[in-house]
Amino acid sequence: MDRRSFMKKAGTAGAGAVAATALAAPAIAQENPKIAWRMTSSFPKSLDTIYGGAEDIAKHIAAATDGNFTIQPFAAGELVPGLQAVDAVAAGTVEAAHTTSYYFVGKDPTYAIGTAIPFGLNSRLTNAWFYEGNGNSLMNEFYATQGMYALPAGNTGAQMGGWFRKEINTLDDLKGVKMRIAGLAGSVLEKVGVIPQQIAGGDIYPALEKGTIDAAEFVGPYDDLKLGFHKVAKYYYYPGFWEGGPTVHAFFNLEKWSSLPKHYQAALTDACAFANTNMLAKYDTKNPGALKQLVAEGATLRPFSQEIMEACFQAAIGIYADISSKNQYFKKIYEDQTAFKRDAYLWMQLSEYTFDTFMMIQQRAGKL
Repeated sequence: MDRRSFMKKAGTAGAGAVAATALAAPAIAQENPKIAWRMTSSFPKSLDTIYGGAEDIAKHIAAATDGNFTIQPFAAGELVPGLQAVDAVAAGTVEAAHTTSYYFVGKDPTYAIGTAIPFGLNSRLTNAWFYEGNGNSLMNEFYATQGMYALPAGNTGAQMGGWFRKEINTLDDLKGVKMRIAGLAGSVLEKVGVIPQQIAGGDIYPALEKGTIDAAEFVGPYDDLKLGFHKVAKYYYYPGFWEGGPTVHAFFNLEKWSSLPKHYQAALTDACAFANTNMLAKYDTKNPGALKQLVAEGATLRPFSQEIMEACFQAAIGIYADISSKNQYFKKIYEDQTAFKRDAYLWMQLSEYTFDTFMMIQQRAGKL
């Protein structure tokens, strides 16, 4: 082959490659469109661990899509108030929210199960129910009726029972106590005499300080230390039996979610799963040191009495039966979770509970 013939063929091949590239470019752009969403949080930036779940989602989705799909998180109040997050998503005001489902129990009690219900599941079993049980599909069947799709995107682990201005030794001590508490836990405690109040996280301290409320629960030692509750309420009770393993969700406008390319949906699902795992790991790491500091600064730890726990358990069962008789979505999801819980705790009492109990005995004996 002479030089002229070779150059002619090479030029033809090169032109073909350029043409192929030009044809491919629009297709690639179409497959990876530029999408920018806003995600409103129900939490202030000062609560870096729980607010950080939204930041984790944003970082991971951007990295997974080479920056083509971005989500900008906003703290509570920057776009909408924290307790209006899902309203904004359902209306399409924002595309997404990072919040707890049970904040919106006033709309429908079924929202409560998405986060946690009193005497529900611990964090490990909550994740099992959502990911491998029917939890995610059942909750999204309900959320679809609200114009949304949601994914687990955080878990705090078992929470504390809250801060009280006075000691709570008996059921009588609870009567008339005005307490900040969210979800169906408020209904349960109301049955034993508490007056529940729904207040966003950033407003709890001033309400306690002014005496507008007598008690408050939020999350656990790390966040509670940041919020300074021990400075205005001395007694710190445990456990938060209403939140054994509460899930924080990422909510998406259903139309916006459905319009995403499938690989963007997959990337967003993975980003939320990371946020879910990472939040629990952070709390399990940060809570022990925070608890020691709270006690050093004057907090007094107290367990809820067996009398209070039993009374609240019975109240909860009665409430679930009543709601189930009127609300088919709640009934269906609650019964599924209860069946899952029954078998799961049968196993966990042999495995986790036995092992953890032994190790805690060693810890108390100073052997660790």
